[in-house]
Amino acid sequence: MKILLLLIIKLYWRCIPASKRRKCLFKTSCSNHVFDKAKSEGLISGLRALQFRIKNCNANYNIIHVNGEKILISATQKTFKENELSSSIVN
Repeated sequence: MKILLLLIIKLYWRCIPASKRRKCLFKTSCSNHVFDKAKSEGLISGLRALQFRIKNCNANYNIIHVNGEKILISATQKTFKENELSSSIVN
């Protein structure tokens, strides 16, 4: 099953050009993050990473400034520091 998840992600990368993909909030794109987790830690870890990213990587977020650093608050009220975020979100 792990191989199936990895193949689906590779197919996604091959079939959908980067210019057509949704912009990810995180420094490591969602598909890369899930691929890496599944490859190194197994299917369950990959699926948990996918579930986490689906819940937190969407347009319903707020960015606040705390002590000169940007903090993203996701729709699920999780907080992420500036160093975890994509440069397109931080700038």
